Amino acid sequence: MAVTDEQKQRHRRLTAWKRSGRVLARASADHTLGERLAALAADAGSVHDLEEWTDVYGDGVVAEVERRTADLLGMEAAAFFPTGTMAQQVALRSWAGRTGNPVVALHPLSHPEMHEGGALTSVSGLRTVHPTSAPRLPTADEVRDFPEPFGTLMLELPLRDAGFVLPSWEELEAVVAAARERDAVVHLDGARLWECGPHFGRGLPEIAGLADSVYVSFYKSLNGLSGAVLAGPESLVDEARTWRHRYGGQVFQQYPAALSALLGLERELPMLPRYVAHAKVVAGAMAEGFADSAVPWFRVHPEPPHTHQFQVWLPYGTQELDEASVRQAEETGVTLFRRWLAGPAGPPGVSYTEVTVAAPGLEWSAGDVREAVAEFVRRLG
Repeated sequence: MAVTDEQKQRHRRLTAWKRSGRVLARASADHTLGERLAALAADAGSVHDLEEWTDVYGDGVVAEVERRTADLLGMEAAAFFPTGTMAQQVALRSWAGRTGNPVVALHPLSHPEMHEGGALTSVSGLRTVHPTSAPRLPTADEVRDFPEPFGTLMLELPLRDAGFVLPSWEELEAVVAAARERDAVVHLDGARLWECGPHFGRGLPEIAGLADSVYVSFYKSLNGLSGAVLAGPESLVDEARTWRHRYGGQVFQQYPAALSALLGLERELPMLPRYVAHAKVVAGAMAEGFADSAVPWFRVHPEPPHTHQFQVWLPYGTQELDEASVRQAEETGVTLFRRWLAGPAGPPGVSYTEVTVAAPGLEWSAGDVREAVAEFVRRLG
């Protein structure tokens, strides 16, 4: 099979990122198969007894992930799913059956609307409505005054495509209360819920406890291989297991994903508050660096970040920005930015990237960030 230009470019990017001595974060997908397998084999024994038999259709180590996650979230029960897309479809269709209303209120920038190919409608037979189109979570008034009944309110925390943004704790409480006034249930898309605690000043059980159910991911923030959990009342989770089987999610063995999930809970979860705090330093230094540079316009959003992830916007095309990013990595051994994307709406020639600050980023000072921004801008021509 011929190698496409995109495959060549991807190989170039991965090679440059891997060879970089300084990065803000290292994604799990940036490693070779051998590296990931070796790391899992070396570390898994620290979180689970490897003398146990492998899981079969969800028992063993998979059940341990479910128990541990339910406890962390303060929920009665939890079910492991191969993907968050499947977990949320199952949750939302189960709530629709219980409320008798197939309408789900959510944000137009939420994951089901942006990244799932219309699955809620085409696969699960649900219909979606949008209390707001502003790049933030809906307000209590927008939920309370929405002119159409809905059975479930889904809140994505944080709202990734709006810039990993969160409401205040008081605003979140008010939104949930408004949904309750309308006899709607509340489901949290908590793929990145793990890092929301510092912004809210609350622990995971209190945050998850606002909702009737919550989904969390193990690879987005915890560096796992894959997998997700749907947590909530035991009766809902029992029903979810039935639908999981119907959707093709009753996987024979999932021990690599389950072990990596336990490692993420043990190692990455306690570190997330430090990442969130340092992301504020990094974002502020980036803003200072661009303000002192020759770029005609920039935006760091939100500033300060609400989690350990945020957006950077620049008035250039994606190809020019991607090339400058990979050249900086190749020529200096510093990866500041990764891929750039065109905005979903707005004028052409404006692009954004998502910045994640994880363990490697803790080594960066504000001066390091400003220097890296200057090196990046020099490669824009």
